Amino acid sequence: MLNRLIILIGSLSRVVMLLTGLHPSWINAAERPDLKGLQVHGFLSQGYIKTTATRNDVFGDSTRGRGSFDFREIGVNASYRPLTNLQFSGQLLSRQTGEDSKGGIRIDYGFVDYTAITTETKEVGVRLGRTKNPFGFYNETRDVPFTRPSILLPQSIYFDRARNLALASDGIQLYGESRSDWGDVTLQFVTGFPQVDDKSTEAAILRKNQSGDLTPRLSYLGRLIYERDGGRLRLAISGAQVNVGYDPAAKDRLSSGSIEFFPLIFSAQYNAEHWSITSEYALRHIEMKNFHPLVDKSFTGESFYFQGIYRFSPAWEAVLRYDVLFTDRKDRDGSEWHVKTGFPSDSRFAKDLTVGLRWNITPAIMLRGEYHRVNGTAWLSTLDNPDPAFTDRHWNLFAAQVSYRF
Repeated sequence: MLNRLIILIGSLSRVVMLLTGLHPSWINAAERPDLKGLQVHGFLSQGYIKTTATRNDVFGDSTRGRGSFDFREIGVNASYRPLTNLQFSGQLLSRQTGEDSKGGIRIDYGFVDYTAITTETKEVGVRLGRTKNPFGFYNETRDVPFTRPSILLPQSIYFDRARNLALASDGIQLYGESRSDWGDVTLQFVTGFPQVDDKSTEAAILRKNQSGDLTPRLSYLGRLIYERDGGRLRLAISGAQVNVGYDPAAKDRLSSGSIEFFPLIFSAQYNAEHWSITSEYALRHIEMKNFHPLVDKSFTGESFYFQGIYRFSPAWEAVLRYDVLFTDRKDRDGSEWHVKTGFPSDSRFAKDLTVGLRWNITPAIMLRGEYHRVNGTAWLSTLDNPDPAFTDRHWNLFAAQVSYRF
């Protein structure tokens, strides 16, 4: 790991030297008057989840009694710009979501951002550290409740049960933006190491906690966004190659295996004055090799959602969404999986109809409520639901959340 980080830092240094040579005006950046000092912001939210099923728990014990209040998010972020084109940014996050996350404090992101080229029509820069993965429309801002379209993001694309794997990477991010009369184009490319040092990611990949540990390997991710008319029309394509290894413990039943994950997302959004329409479609190819005595596995998942948001006023908005997830597009109903493993077929798909309402009480305080009617259990956490035989195929989810930001 240390050697890989040294290689990344060396590569960054060469990139910085090259960009600096291409744009020598950086030398005089300290003389520019538009510098910004330290800025600190934060948010906190408390959520409530109630599910109507035998044992379909979401973010804690949501099926019994009064439901689960074990859904809490607290974040504090800061940024400091000593030079016009140099900025330091970071965020600490505490997230409590049942067995998947117990609320400890972690570094959500932390990086240095150096903008090498800035003109009226283009911008080129590099970030070093832990950066949010530019993936789809919502991954970079999914932590902040105010920036999500609903309490729960569409789980077919933005899994909460394997959230950290997709959330951020430790490495280098190169970005560039071109602005013109026909639209704005933004390109981002990340090379780094994914976050796999948590039990929820291990359970999501290997179905349960193993005695060994997942190990991050050098991975790659990129996104291209086209925007027209100040964001009225937005089109994007995101892709990645995520590489993860497994380090077996002593007397481990599994050998040293590897997981390769190749997600590809197509995103489209149209924004009008009072309404927005968003849709994303994803293919997720997964290869698992050398986990002896397990046989090698290779399959491709498929997912999509259609979402509409209507803004009645600056204070009120409603969301309607249909969200579909297939773990294996060649076995959409999970029947082959059931024959091979004995696990329920509905653990391989989920179809979610969501209706929600948002009330911006003040610019700093937001109240939300939503209802989900779900067919299938594919995105349920295996930590909150260790035995899929006790889950129900058809179930309802009620959620509420109050959020504050400063």
